[in-house]
Amino acid sequence: MAPTIRSPFRRTLALMASAAILAQAGVSGIAYAQTAPETTAPGVTAPAPASPETAAPAPTPPVPAAPQQTAPIQAAVPNNGPASVADLAEGLLDAVVNISTSQKVKDDEGAGPAPRAPDGSPFQEFFNDFFNKQQGNKGGNHNVSSLGSGFVIDPAGYIVTNNHVIEGADDIEVNFANGSKLKAKLIGTDTKTDLSVLKVEPKTPLKSVKFGDSSEMRIGDWVMAIGNPFGFGGSVTVGIISGRGRNINAGPYDNFIQTDAAINKGNSGGPLFNMKGEVIGINTAIISPSGGSIGIGFSVPSELASGVVEQLRQYGETRRGWLGVRIQPVTDDIADSLGLDTAKGALVAGVIKGGPVDDGSIKAGDVILKFDGKTVSEMRDLPRVVAESTVGKEVDVVVLRDGKEQTVKVKLGRLEDSDQAAASGDSAPDGSQDDGVITPDPGENNDMDQPDSGDQAKPAPDTPDQHKGQVPPDAATPKNVLGLSLSLLSAETRKAFGIAESVDGVVVTEVTPGSASAEKGLKPGDVIVEVAQEFMKSPDAVAAKVQALKQEGRRNAQLMIASSNGDLRFVAVPME
Repeated sequence: MAPTIRSPFRRTLALMASAAILAQAGVSGIAYAQTAPETTAPGVTAPAPASPETAAPAPTPPVPAAPQQTAPIQAAVPNNGPASVADLAEGLLDAVVNISTSQKVKDDEGAGPAPRAPDGSPFQEFFNDFFNKQQGNKGGNHNVSSLGSGFVIDPAGYIVTNNHVIEGADDIEVNFANGSKLKAKLIGTDTKTDLSVLKVEPKTPLKSVKFGDSSEMRIGDWVMAIGNPFGFGGSVTVGIISGRGRNINAGPYDNFIQTDAAINKGNSGGPLFNMKGEVIGINTAIISPSGGSIGIGFSVPSELASGVVEQLRQYGETRRGWLGVRIQPVTDDIADSLGLDTAKGALVAGVIKGGPVDDGSIKAGDVILKFDGKTVSEMRDLPRVVAESTVGKEVDVVVLRDGKEQTVKVKLGRLEDSDQAAASGDSAPDGSQDDGVITPDPGENNDMDQPDSGDQAKPAPDTPDQHKGQVPPDAATPKNVLGLSLSLLSAETRKAFGIAESVDGVVVTEVTPGSASAEKGLKPGDVIVEVAQEFMKSPDAVAAKVQALKQEGRRNAQLMIASSNGDLRFVAVPME
């Protein structure tokens, strides 16, 4: 039995209902739809009906009140998003296609023993028959099919999709909205942006769409995705741009648009439209624990994709600009050691021999702040803007060198020309491919401040500027700086640590455990080439430069470190 509802509550409820009716005045059907149902669902307790004495005073909406409320409600409607995208979708659906691929895969011969049903089980005979047949077919081939999405960019039959949709396919078929199917030929693919261009031969011109400018899109702008999720072709979803410039570690040029428009398996390669019907993104990836959409999808922005697609159409390959430098992030410690107010730009850790800037226009230790008029806010910005630049183009590069900003001109090479350099050991230590610049793993991004073990002077090893007749420099006669035992490079130390003849500087023979240098990853056999962009010839020079930096009020000493084979990196070691 429903509990008794007290009269004051009924009056309050009646007033609230009246207010709701007033608020909805002028919006046909909404207020009445909210109050029309008179039945109660089973198991739901309904409020007790109002008594006559309570119901009688219930106010009736005054007639003049309706016009006063109408204008604010109508003015607020556009802020709730587009009333409908039916007209927009209708004009675009024919340009979005489903892509079906098949691939012959050899059966796995090392799958292990077949499962067995327990003896006496009613399914034992079935298991034995089934898995005996399977084992008899080992070594054969079977077809694997997959589905994805794409869109037509040229009535002549050029279609854009993701590389991972068609990668390794033996057969590619394009399914159109009208039910027709055409075999497709792969024109070109780019694994670094996960984009591919296909070509079909239609009998009549196809409906196509064009790229828009994703750089004009703002967070919160409405977008629409069309694709083939889970094989359901021509599916339309709507959302907003949730974020820009997302890095999901999918490749060297990550700059994804994040959207909450539903993107699922099968949407890959499909377009993300703005409300003008222009493609501003290519749906590529989602984050999902379950495999379904949770409202976090990623699209390759058109500002990156359009150039790649055009090159694939023209050449069947990409032709990216190449700068020929090795870079690393500018950490807070490095920024402090260089006198930068904030950590920004890309720190040049080395220059590739024979590369475009091997002429000295850009040097190790430079911080690239702008490239061809585009600001380099962080390290990962540089590979993208370099790769997007035209091969052979002369560009202005703003660098920080010796504490001052300078503008230098460089002429870009072609990225493919760097393959030999990358193969010879100039590629990133993590095995990643050259991406216009080569990005080493810095390994020293630790902001912990640790006191050094003292700069106590010890008997200096033999140097050109020291007294003659001392013992040859080795680990027994080091100078201790920043927790590092330092010695001159000699034939003995080169042999002991396997240091190449091309490497020059001051060798680290020992690192004090727990010191700031140890925290930054320095190890015996490393060679200090520069301190604060000044070449070091001896352990005494290192000690003197560190002391000078302390007197200048610097908290960190920037060291250029060479590995035994000559790979360079920069490390900012706290001096406090």
